[in-house]
Amino acid sequence: MHNFRELKVWKMGIEIAKLVFQLTRSFPAEERYSLTFQLTRCAVSVPSNIAEGCGRKSDKEFNQFLSISLGSAFELETQIILAYEFEYISKDIYEVTIIKINELQKMISGLQRSLGI
Repeated sequence: MHNFRELKVWKMGIEIAKLVFQLTRSFPAEERYSLTFQLTRCAVSVPSNIAEGCGRKSDKEFNQFLSISLGSAFELETQIILAYEFEYISKDIYEVTIIKINELQKMISGLQRSLGI
């Protein structure tokens, strides 16, 4: 069992989730139940699955939750691209957010490799 609060990858996931919630506040009201919902759902899913995996009894189970978390991170990246394409976020915010998400994806993959599974 791992302590998720000590993991840098979990902390980065929390940081990105907070960023996404801030970004979506400026989205048009008609996006509340579509792209905004999808973005916030994915952003919350990343650190949530890391935390849930930490509570599992084996590294194999932990790795499965890391895989789900990584998938959510790639889904989040796609939705940020869409938000930029729809001009809901500026180029500067888009670039900074994508860099953070890509860093998170690398951290999750690195943690998976460190499990040796």
